[in-house]
Amino acid sequence: MDNIRHVISVSGGKDSAATLLLALERCPREAVVPIFCDTGNEHQAVYEYLTYLEQALDITIHRLKADFSEQIAAKRRFIARDQRTRRVNGRRVRWSNKAKRRALEVLHPTGNPFLDLCLWKGRFPSRKAQFCTEELKRNMAVSFQIDLIDADYRVVSWQGVRRDESLNRRNAKKIERIGPSLYAFRPLVEWTAMQVFDYCASKNLRPNPLYSQGCNRVGCMPCINVSKMELREIASRWPEHIARISEWEHMVGCVSKRGASTFLTDSHDAADRREVFADLNIHARVDWSKTSRGGKQYDMLAFLEPVACSSAYGLCE
Repeated sequence: MDNIRHVISVSGGKDSAATLLLALERCPREAVVPIFCDTGNEHQAVYEYLTYLEQALDITIHRLKADFSEQIAAKRRFIARDQRTRRVNGRRVRWSNKAKRRALEVLHPTGNPFLDLCLWKGRFPSRKAQFCTEELKRNMAVSFQIDLIDADYRVVSWQGVRRDESLNRRNAKKIERIGPSLYAFRPLVEWTAMQVFDYCASKNLRPNPLYSQGCNRVGCMPCINVSKMELREIASRWPEHIARISEWEHMVGCVSKRGASTFLTDSHDAADRREVFADLNIHARVDWSKTSRGGKQYDMLAFLEPVACSSAYGLCE
């Protein structure tokens, strides 16, 4: 039907690449609309892989990027006028004049969606408050699809979701009606990771090179849910990303009422936020990633140079 648009969420990873291939096989090419929600916390290889997909498949991937300029402007006004105080862990927390000057000096839109989101929130996302996925990906994709619906199209949202990815996805439905004129289609729900790689290979589509460089998943670099081993690999191969996160911690800490914020959060008993930051800042967490189980002593294997190819999926063979 001419009024149907198949919107494919492309992340630069294996599952979305396979989903895109399936859509191009099964649907009229002019009805396929690939989108990429740019978080601003991506590895350069992701952007290069998107360009490769466009050239290999003769398509255009629509880049979507969130803008928090209005929210940051509103927060600047709020901080400038705020006179309230509150208590955190028994400590009195307020916007002192010094803290206000510190925050207002930093609190400007940078054009990077992830960083601007954290500046607006005054903190980084966490496992319990994973607002990055909602604000940077889901909301952008939904808004794009609603615009198509408003233009009198029926939309099928193709999602590269597999049930064996996580417990949260074990009951994912293959087809689901989300709302009027909007449906979700997840063609890979019963696939395994190796079936995805094999399918892409059968279509002569190469995987994102990050899968051969120690990455189990392709997305934020690093993700707030990064594992200990992944963090170690990132710090070894791409130390510039650790340096970038360290700079972001400083900026977000400046706009935090508590004066500090860490990218990777964890439970901590200290009441002094400065002590928490000293223990949990990104460089401290990288040091922890080089320790053996329990974090008491260093794992000597962690100091070896990374090999040219290191794939959890056996892609080096």
